[in-house]
Amino acid sequence: WGSGGAALTARGCGGTVKRRWGAVSQQPPRLKVEYDNDGSRAIKTERWEPPHWKDQLACIREMRSRRDAPVDQMGAEKCFDTDAPAHVRRFQVLVSLMLSSQTRDQVTAAAMQKLRAHGCTAGNILATDDHTLGTLIYPVGFWRNKVKYLKRTAAILQEQFGGDIPSDVEGLVRLPGVGPKMAHLAMDIAWNQVSGIGVDTHVHRISNRLGWVSKPTKTPEDTRRTLEQWLPRDLWSEINWLLVGFGQQMCLPVGPLCSMCLNQHTCPSAHKNSPAKKSHRPTPPSQIKTEPEAAEHKGAEKDTPVPLPQRIKVEDET
Repeated sequence: WGSGGAALTARGCGGTVKRRWGAVSQQPPRLKVEYDNDGSRAIKTERWEPPHWKDQLACIREMRSRRDAPVDQMGAEKCFDTDAPAHVRRFQVLVSLMLSSQTRDQVTAAAMQKLRAHGCTAGNILATDDHTLGTLIYPVGFWRNKVKYLKRTAAILQEQFGGDIPSDVEGLVRLPGVGPKMAHLAMDIAWNQVSGIGVDTHVHRISNRLGWVSKPTKTPEDTRRTLEQWLPRDLWSEINWLLVGFGQQMCLPVGPLCSMCLNQHTCPSAHKNSPAKKSHRPTPPSQIKTEPEAAEHKGAEKDTPVPLPQRIKVEDET
């Protein structure tokens, strides 16, 4: 795609005004307008963008320069076996994304470690009984539903893709338990292709707080569409991990640390949701709780995991 600007040309711009040349018209001569000699007229539209986004982005990069948030150490980019065949690595990326919904990165990473030790391939997941699979991924959020999603997805991938994953967003979102956010992240991490912005609840929340949307958005998908209208394409990959880590450590769901934020003077939401007493340290990773992503598990059980039956022994996650 090259530079981001080339990818952000407004759709529908540059339309051509067509004229027909033929027999002399019998109608009275019309007044000549200035652009008649040009044969075309450029339609100028102003693309909306947030007033301070470049400065705000630079500040967020500075605050994230240490890259010590949970997503940096235990995100989907860190959960696959680098020594596995390419198609297995891609499958493991998808599995880690499926497990990560409504789950702390620490818990997802521990579950992936157990799955990899068990054998995290489409064929092996398909051959694993539900009880054993539930033991391996517990206590990820909505683990019962995810057992079903993993088994059904593994069956599709084994039968139709030879254990690999689809190479386009359309194919990915057809898989059970895979939404647009997971699909775009899978394309980026597994296929090294930027197809769109992966918007989770952190990106959704922060974009609204910073005023990076032209009007408040209600869902991550609405936020994704709005961001993609103005954010240069060469930033689409970076913006996810940048804002996710920022949301885990600074711009928290409840009690954001506005007094420590470099954007407190340009953020329209600064100090509106801050705690009465400001903390002087970033939130430790062990105390970070991700926001629910109810849209991906509509109709599922509550977010609090239900303990497994007594006969199931859960391994230590140390």
